Amino acid sequence: MLKGIDPILTPELLMHLCAMGHGEWVAVVDANFTADYLSQGKTVVRLPGLSLARVSQAVLSVFPLAVDVPCPAAYMQVSGSAASHRTPAQQAVVDLVVAEGFDATQVEAMERFAFYEKIKTASLIVQTGEGTAYGNAMLCKGVILL
Repeated sequence: MLKGIDPILTPELLMHLCAMGHGEWVAVVDANFTADYLSQGKTVVRLPGLSLARVSQAVLSVFPLAVDVPCPAAYMQVSGSAASHRTPAQQAVVDLVVAEGFDATQVEAMERFAFYEKIKTASLIVQTGEGTAYGNAMLCKGVILL
């Protein structure tokens, strides 16, 4: 055990988050996401039984968001809905990003197939147990200034 580390952050997940460089993306996806197919051989870490919000909260407890990109976070937009529409799971991610000091406009609503293309650039996929549709988000790693 380590002090101050969220207990859902497994050693494997911490290792992969730590190894990522700034500008790299981590995808936090729902239980229905085709993670193995879209990972194209990249690491998939599974945290079953945990929500998108809970896993995103844990990741953001150790993961600085990028300040040098216009939108350091994104979520999969519900097909056929306005970009302003958010599910409760998506809103929870937006709220977490805002709590990190960003504006809600810096969380991009991404059309489903554009999200699938973007996830191919992710360095890591974390599959949660999120059961709601469109419970998928991406976070861009920033730097920690000492």
